[in-house]
Amino acid sequence: MQQITHQGAAHGHGWLIYRRLLGYVLEHWRIAIVAVVGMLVTGATEAGFAWLVRPMLDSGFVERDPTVLRLIPLGVLGIFIVRGVSSFAAQYGTAWISRRVIARLRAQVFDQLLTLPRRYFDDASSGMLLSRLTYNVEQVAQAGTNAMVIVIRDTATVVFLLGYMAWLSWQLTLIFVVLGPVVIGVVLYVSKRFRRLSHRIQHSVGSIAYVAEEAIEGSDEVRIFGAQAQERARFDEANQRNTRQFMKFAATQALSTPIVQFCAALALSIVVWLATLQGSMTTVSVGTFVSFITAMLLLLQPLKRLTKVHAEIQRGIAAGESIFEILDESGEPDRGRYAPERVAGALSFRGVGFHYGDASERVLDDIDLEIAAGETVAIVGRSGSGKSTLVNLLPRFYEPVAGEVRLDDRPLPEYRLDALRRQLALVGQQVVLFNASVAENIAYGQDPMPARETIEAAAEAANAKDFINALPQGFDTPIGENGVLLSGGQRQRLAIARAILKDAPVLILDEATSALDSESERHIQGALEHLMAGRTTLVIAHRLSTIERADRIVVLDGGRIIETGRHADLLARDGAYAALHRLQFQGDVAGHGS
Repeated sequence: MQQITHQGAAHGHGWLIYRRLLGYVLEHWRIAIVAVVGMLVTGATEAGFAWLVRPMLDSGFVERDPTVLRLIPLGVLGIFIVRGVSSFAAQYGTAWISRRVIARLRAQVFDQLLTLPRRYFDDASSGMLLSRLTYNVEQVAQAGTNAMVIVIRDTATVVFLLGYMAWLSWQLTLIFVVLGPVVIGVVLYVSKRFRRLSHRIQHSVGSIAYVAEEAIEGSDEVRIFGAQAQERARFDEANQRNTRQFMKFAATQALSTPIVQFCAALALSIVVWLATLQGSMTTVSVGTFVSFITAMLLLLQPLKRLTKVHAEIQRGIAAGESIFEILDESGEPDRGRYAPERVAGALSFRGVGFHYGDASERVLDDIDLEIAAGETVAIVGRSGSGKSTLVNLLPRFYEPVAGEVRLDDRPLPEYRLDALRRQLALVGQQVVLFNASVAENIAYGQDPMPARETIEAAAEAANAKDFINALPQGFDTPIGENGVLLSGGQRQRLAIARAILKDAPVLILDEATSALDSESERHIQGALEHLMAGRTTLVIAHRLSTIERADRIVVLDGGRIIETGRHADLLARDGAYAALHRLQFQGDVAGHGS
């Protein structure tokens, strides 16, 4: 159903998207009513000003009526006081609604990003997603609130002015109305073009963010490989594409306004010509004629703004489609009800198969593996053999396409997702730390925050307390974005301390020491042994020396288990594991010899 809605919107049903956007505005309907009343009153004051011209000329300047001459200045002052109050109510009310719509949409999009399945992020760049969260949400709010000020206020102004003109002379007003279809045709054409260009602009903004993000995150690689010129060229291409789309948008907008104004000027010229024909002025007073012309002139600005506002609305509709695409995406399946406080940790893979997306080739094929509670199992194999994919099935980052994974003899989907993940701790090669203090990073995800003594005990168990105490503010030291102020070994020990503090019964070590030097690895190996004690542990490692003491070693190749056994047994068997061990051992000897 969500896909149908999105496809319908993509094929031009912009009103469905816009109606959904207005739903966010109408949540604040009390403020919206005040703002709309302010807009209507503001529009009415335009007609009120044109109406004042008639008595001012006929009764004031022609007939020299002293009462009218005294009241006209008060009338002008009164109209502008009313206009000022109503205009403030309209603009402040819509600004109030606008910021709350932006905050609500951003919160919804961010919350959705936290719950979307892993496969969504495999296909989407973070730069594009950040662009939707920031730029696109602003565009939506502009369309839902600021544009509505113009639509309601200026439509009211046009209606009041046309009504007043018809009251003065319906024959002359008819000339103006006859040109209406031309104006409508221009607006409809421009609207379609605006929406098409808005989609391109939003995509180009996302491309700029994507290219910049890659260059910033890979700044060391850019410098060491001397690729600054290449990155400049990539960014310049994205930047130029964005500029071209904006200029097409600006050209369309700049051309549409003069066309509409020309139609209004043509109507005005015809009216003036007819009104000045021989004999026509005998039935129209000077005040009536000037008041009619004033009303026509006052129509030009609201017509101009109404033509321009379509650009903003179409931009908002295009942005809304991209945002609702995220909001309508199905989150991670979480229909389980079983929520134990702590499991024993027995794992079972039964006939498990998996492939990414629509790929026909399976990354995992017919995996059968039983792991007892508290057992340490190492998973080895060449790159691309499916090691990381296998362990990613445990927290249900991905769902198997065949077979099932069980924890304590219960299928994983029977567990509530948060309860399942509470049973798992992960220490990976790429340690993710947050721009917070050392203590907050160790206690990440713990609610409530553990006592300082507990955090320090976890750090000590991870062989991290000494270097933490040497930091300027100890455990309260901010460590910068992703821990840039720490070495690789220090970051790894913080990740181990975090896992120790979580105290989960199942532990996943995914290349936890592969990026470290020998000295750092010695520090961490002791911490890992402390962490692994009494837990079911799955170890993925390229360095076979780190897994020699595992209870069992499983060798994967092409997504299948081809060998399993203890280190000594597998070496004696002289199969795939022995070949891997020999290859790595020879590489290590060659490395030491050089």
